[in-house]
Amino acid sequence: MIRHVVLFKLRKDVPASTVTEIFTKLAALKGVIPGILATSAGADASPEGLQRGNSHGFTVDFTDAAARDAYLPHPAHQVLGGLIVASSEGGLSGITVLDWEYESTKD
Repeated sequence: MIRHVVLFKLRKDVPASTVTEIFTKLAALKGVIPGILATSAGADASPEGLQRGNSHGFTVDFTDAAARDAYLPHPAHQVLGGLIVASSEGGLSGITVLDWEYESTKD
């Protein structure tokens, strides 16, 4: 499985309704793009002070790398990505993306 992690800092002028729209569009991807197992998103709530400027983030779990690779050019992902880039401080340069492989730990 693949976990896709996206961290970003929203501009101060981005309204709460845009944040809601971003997370709603993210959750909707599971019903639109095959191979998405789960999504999770939210505003930073860490007390550690290591956010490096990031204010929000989300994860998308995929069945495999092929599902992730199909998601990247998918039109629904492109719409979401464009909204995040337009809302982030610094645009694309204000976004961090990491992916890693993992195995399910369900007992």
